[in-house]
Amino acid sequence: MTRTSTTDRVFASLRESIVSGDFPAGSLHSIYRLADLLDVSRTPVREAVLRLADLGLVSIERNRGVRIRGVTVADVREVFELRLMMEVPAAAYAAAHADRVIVSTIAAELEHMRRSAAADDEPEFTAHDRLLHRAIGAATGNARLQAEVATLRDSIQARGASTIRRSRGMSELVEEHAPIVEAIELADPHAAAAHMERHLVHTATLLMEQVAVPGVDIVDPDWSVALRAHLHVPGR
Repeated sequence: MTRTSTTDRVFASLRESIVSGDFPAGSLHSIYRLADLLDVSRTPVREAVLRLADLGLVSIERNRGVRIRGVTVADVREVFELRLMMEVPAAAYAAAHADRVIVSTIAAELEHMRRSAAADDEPEFTAHDRLLHRAIGAATGNARLQAEVATLRDSIQARGASTIRRSRGMSELVEEHAPIVEAIELADPHAAAAHMERHLVHTATLLMEQVAVPGVDIVDPDWSVALRAHLHVPGR
C-alpha cells in the first residue's frame, strides 16, 4: 500500500470518527496515539491531520497534539442562515423567470436524484443534489451566487456532516426537493420559495441536532423564525 492510499485511509477513518462523535469536539489526541490506534506509521497520520485541519475539523496545538473541532451547532446555523437568505429568493426567481432549458435541467436533476436513491448510490445522489441547487441558482444569471452557495455547502459537507443515513434516507430527500421543482415548473414563485425555505430549515435542524454535544448544546427549534420573518417571499 502506498503512502498516499494509507493517508487517504487514515483521513477517512479519522473524519468518520469525528463526525460520528467517537472523537468528540474538544478532545485532544496525540499523533503517536492515533498511529497506534490505526496501526500505521506517524507520517500518514500527520498528513491526514493536516488535511483535517484544512477542513476545519481539527486544530493542531504545538507540543500538545490534535484538538477535535468537528462541525458545531453554530457552524450549521450560520451556514444555513446565509443559504436561506440566498436560496429562498433564488427559488422564487427561478419559478418566475427560468427559461425552458433551465426548468428542464432542474427537473432532470431531480429525476437523477430519484434514480440514485433507488440504486442506493450516495455519491451520485449527492452530486445531483448539488447540481439541482446549482441549476436553480443559474436561473438568476448570477455566477457569484452559485459559487457562494457551493462554498457554503462545501463548508459543511466536506467536513463530513450529512443527514444521509444518519437522520434521513435519500428517498426522503427526494420528496423534499420534489415540491420545489414542481413549483418552479408551474411558475409559482410563492410555493417555490416556501418549499425551499422548508427544506433548508429542516436540513439545518437535523444537522444541528446531529452535531450537538449532549449536555452542552441546546438546539432551538425556532432558530430560523426571526430570520424567516424578514425574508422576502412572494405572496407572504
